[in-house]
Amino acid sequence: MESPENESFRDTIGTLDDQGKRAWVYPKKPSGRYYEWRKIVSYALLAFLFAAPFIKINGNQFLLFNILERRFNIFGFPFWPQDFYLFVISMLIGVIFIALFTVGFGRIFCGWICPQTIFMEMVFRRIEYWIDGDRNKQRKLDKQPWNAEKIKKRLLKWFIFLIISFLIANIFLAYLIGSDKLLRYIADGPSEHLGTLFPLLIFTAVFYFVFAWFREQVCIIACPYGRLQGVLLDNKSIVVAYDHKRGEAENGRKKFRKNEDREALGYGDCIDCLQCVHVCPTGIDIRNGTQLECVNCTACIDECDHIMESINLPKGLIRYASEDEIEKKEKFKLTPRLKGYIAVLTILVGLLSGMLLLRNEVEANILRLPGQLYEHKEGTIISNVFTYKLVNKTTREIENIHFKLRKFEGTIKVVSNSDTFNVPPQGLVQGTLFIEIDQKDLSGDKNRLMIEVYSNDDLIETETVNFLGPRSYN
Repeated sequence: MESPENESFRDTIGTLDDQGKRAWVYPKKPSGRYYEWRKIVSYALLAFLFAAPFIKINGNQFLLFNILERRFNIFGFPFWPQDFYLFVISMLIGVIFIALFTVGFGRIFCGWICPQTIFMEMVFRRIEYWIDGDRNKQRKLDKQPWNAEKIKKRLLKWFIFLIISFLIANIFLAYLIGSDKLLRYIADGPSEHLGTLFPLLIFTAVFYFVFAWFREQVCIIACPYGRLQGVLLDNKSIVVAYDHKRGEAENGRKKFRKNEDREALGYGDCIDCLQCVHVCPTGIDIRNGTQLECVNCTACIDECDHIMESINLPKGLIRYASEDEIEKKEKFKLTPRLKGYIAVLTILVGLLSGMLLLRNEVEANILRLPGQLYEHKEGTIISNVFTYKLVNKTTREIENIHFKLRKFEGTIKVVSNSDTFNVPPQGLVQGTLFIEIDQKDLSGDKNRLMIEVYSNDDLIETETVNFLGPRSYN
């Protein structure tokens, strides 16, 4: 908050100037305890991001999102089109999880976990500090004419940005088509796979555009999650907040003067140094309260703590706090809203866990051939024709597949050269089979049959089908 005589309110986003043009943000290089923790978290997540496509569990890529072939692996579990309901539940769990943490802790995901923030602040921005220097040097470099120094620094920075963007595009491609296929494409050479090379170059250009120019505008304009913040947050949400009660006191802010009794004069602890503004990567003043642009990166907390420490005032003027904690001194507690999110999340996780445990490695679909009735064979034998499709969700071959009837006397004849067959790894086999049953064993014109699918002597799946026979007239 500002003193009444200078009171003003923003009616535009923080990265626009008075003429409505973009105001380029030159954030000061952050430092402090939160920044050190963010570096540890960020580099651990970056290591995971780059390693995950190359990690295999039971032969399955740890994370795979092959949209074109409709194959997905999540934490080593393969999901096929037949498992789409499991994939949907997994996505719902992710959405509820993020919503839960937003209600409780604001945009902590944006500041600590989001790939956009991690790449921007911990990779590209740090390269920029190394080449161009800190805030003031960057501003000076932008304003100076295109001399040898500026050209050299710009070309070096842009080249490194381009190389990293190309590397990121390759990693994302590994998530889309699989790491094995990507490595094979690299070994074959780009000219052999032009259909993949062009999309790769397009993604490289997109990443370069985002990190070299668009930057914080992704969080402010493009990201839909930023819009959800205003819906999900309430007075009890823990966010990066400025303690205006302590910072403003009765008479507002005042520049620091040595040996001055600020408390006796009615001034708050905020010395209006603007360091919290200069360090902000989205160019806002956290003292205006919770804002759309704030990604909870904690850079302002570290900077304010450093200033408070240097003038012998208590740290925490900017800190993780809720509005109710600042206004009413209320500590964080689970609200009915949070408990509701936790309950829904627990139910969904339990549901997904149960479905994964009950999920078969081989999925069988046996259907009666449409438009076909029964057929009389020699004597009183009734025959029905069916189609079958077996999907192998594992990375090993399923051998010696054969079918048996449960609780019915009859025979199953597979239209193939042998009574058994194999299903290749992560493949499918489909074909036709005939089921023949003596009419005396049938009860009416419709009979429910249970067909057991075996691999060697192991029962791997059961399917229920309708078997048609002659209608009985009693």
